[in-house]
Amino acid sequence: MGWFSKSRHAPDKGRGEIEQKSVKLTDPAIFELFGITPASSGVSVTAASAMRVPAVKRAVSLISESIATLPFKTYTENKDAAKDHPAYRLVHDWSNDWLSAEALREQLTADALLTGNGYAQVTRNSDSKPLELLRMDPAAVSVDYDDFGEPSYTIRLSDGGEATLPYHDVLHIQALGGVSPVMLAREAIGLCLAAEKHLSGFFANGGRPSGVIKHPEKLTPEALKKISASWFRDHGGDQAGKTAILDEGMDFKEVALKLADAEFSEVRREQVREIARAFNVPPALLYELSRGTWSNFEQSHRDFLTGTLRPWIARWQAAYTRVLLTPEERASFYIEAVVDDMQSVEFAARATAYSQYRGMGAMTANEVRAGLNLTPLPEGNELANPFTTTSGGAPAPAAPEEPKDE
Repeated sequence: MGWFSKSRHAPDKGRGEIEQKSVKLTDPAIFELFGITPASSGVSVTAASAMRVPAVKRAVSLISESIATLPFKTYTENKDAAKDHPAYRLVHDWSNDWLSAEALREQLTADALLTGNGYAQVTRNSDSKPLELLRMDPAAVSVDYDDFGEPSYTIRLSDGGEATLPYHDVLHIQALGGVSPVMLAREAIGLCLAAEKHLSGFFANGGRPSGVIKHPEKLTPEALKKISASWFRDHGGDQAGKTAILDEGMDFKEVALKLADAEFSEVRREQVREIARAFNVPPALLYELSRGTWSNFEQSHRDFLTGTLRPWIARWQAAYTRVLLTPEERASFYIEAVVDDMQSVEFAARATAYSQYRGMGAMTANEVRAGLNLTPLPEGNELANPFTTTSGGAPAPAAPEEPKDE
């Protein structure tokens, strides 16, 4: 029985009959069925309408494109790239024959940001080795959990059928709590859309210089229409701001700009900041630079890496590991993102810290190289201070003693 059937036919247990109920398409309860969430501003917020807000578009593209451009690799326990493992190709090169690994990460991250979840099916060969990752439409996938929390995925096929996939065959990227930031910030996004609509109407109706025309006599409706049409023709659109000439004793009274209109720019800036909070992105990276300086803009990039990207990187690493590495392989292999390029803004600080740790004997050379995503060296496991230790050659011969005079 479909959703509409359940809504229209409710059984009456007392009489054993069916009660007819009508449901209007304008009923707010039906909006979520179509992925539409109305905001208090009266604007319906969807993933598509939210992307018309430049701040949302910037936040989604910034996070998804940053995740996409980070190299993911499969490593052995010795920090060597496991290029022979089938997972390496899927996370580093191509997810399938027509879609690169970077493009798949960008699509699934954007899906998770806009809808709450991103999905890709894992296809395997006869030996259960992963061959491809195929993106699935989030609207066609539903998740069910058993009593122990193990998920299974049901996908609606294009022919009208359904297929159920186990958790190890679905790459699942989930936003915080499985809820899209668009849903959580729908009031701020709806206010942005309403503000844009208001501003568009404000300028579209700019055929008046914010004033009222007074006529000494009572005019007929036809005369009022002629004066109104004449005014908008001579002073509207491209003609706005021209000098007005009034006759027949008419008077023009200017209307002051409303306080809401005067503070409109500040309202729009605050909505950008609200959207930045919803997506956990520093406002400066959404180009809201009213309070930006050189120092805090550089700090914003560090905050973006540690506060915004790291949770998404951790989700991707865990999702890749779940579907591409068997429980037995996880003891010898792991999948990790290389974030060296993102840390280049603080390279000098990192170099100074590593140098101090090596000097005080807190880290070995191989531990430093692991932090820099480099392979270990055979002689790099000693804690000796490289800045004071000398080579262990033979000691210099002692100078001969000169005979003493008696």
